[in-house]
Amino acid sequence: MRISANPLRGQQFPAVLLLVAAGLGLLLANLPTHGVIADALDVHLAVPGTGLDLSVAHWVSDGLLAVFFFVVAIELRHELTHGELDSPRKAVQPAIAAAGGVLVPIAVYLLIAGDGATAAGWPIPTATDIAFALGVLAMFGRGLPSTVRVFLLALAILDDIIGIIFIAVLFAHDVDWLLFGSGVVAVAVFWLLSRWLGATGHTAIAVLMVVVGVVCWGLVAASGIHATIAGVLLGLVMAPTPASRSRHALEPTVNGAILPLFAFVAAFVVIPQVSPTQLSPAFWGIVVALPVGKIVGIGLFGWLAMRIRPRGTAPALPFPDLLAAGSLGGIGFTVSLLLANLAFENDAGIRDQAILGVLVGSLLSLLVAGVVVSLRARYYRRFPVEVS
Repeated sequence: MRISANPLRGQQFPAVLLLVAAGLGLLLANLPTHGVIADALDVHLAVPGTGLDLSVAHWVSDGLLAVFFFVVAIELRHELTHGELDSPRKAVQPAIAAAGGVLVPIAVYLLIAGDGATAAGWPIPTATDIAFALGVLAMFGRGLPSTVRVFLLALAILDDIIGIIFIAVLFAHDVDWLLFGSGVVAVAVFWLLSRWLGATGHTAIAVLMVVVGVVCWGLVAASGIHATIAGVLLGLVMAPTPASRSRHALEPTVNGAILPLFAFVAAFVVIPQVSPTQLSPAFWGIVVALPVGKIVGIGLFGWLAMRIRPRGTAPALPFPDLLAAGSLGGIGFTVSLLLANLAFENDAGIRDQAILGVLVGSLLSLLVAGVVVSLRARYYRRFPVEVS
């Protein structure tokens, strides 16, 4: 197997880096360093001549994270056109499992935290962090059949699509449709330029595309739609060849800088000095919904999907493999952290506890996934003849 010389293009090292960054953010938030860092993150930086005036923390979550979603959208488009989701036959099984991985965590969350202000957090435990889940799979899954990774990848991609829809629909505020329409026009210009770039390869066109992309981001951000949606739209429309090159060029920066920085900023919360019984229902809802809701939802719905799969589709995954995929699906992390910030942006107390819930729930899922995936990998190493 060919191994990339750059660890930031792999799966294991970026996952570890992400975890370390989040842990560092949580640690420094609860030390005497809190005040200095909090003040720095709250400094506002405005763009002259525009209505954009964001804090450093929001420049990270709204600005830099848009680049991450741009890269994600490129991968989404590839999978929907040439990858594991390029036909209904391929997509039906992970789609049913993904539905379970969304509906069951929502139900679990609402059962625990469905009353009052905390009810708004129901989208938080629906996300799966693709990079983190695949990184854990790479660490502990040596010997697993490729069908498990394929299933997990398709499942996580569908989860991302759902998360993007939630961000676009649920967290839009006082939308200025004229500005958003102007952003869509910029997306169309970006689309035309990307095809021109694919045909000619001129550097000047690439530079112009960057300018148009930044303008598009600014218009979407100012419109009231969350700014990361601009990255999604640009990634989905970009011509295949320059899109592939852009993804390759941006991958180390996204994995090595943007995601760890966002994890640090998002995890920079003070741990409440209260007893467990005094913690917000939002905390407990997320802590239970991520590891339990995901593994139950993906496992049961995945089992159902395998029973009703159309003829000619891939062989059914054994139920223990579905549980392994479900345990990995509970690692919400990046998108769940963003959803927690959006769901409770007007209530800092609940927001911080929801973020802690994401960190604890994802860590529990990581530990469970490490055990389950290791056991399944050991089984397949003992009985390699059964690997499809």
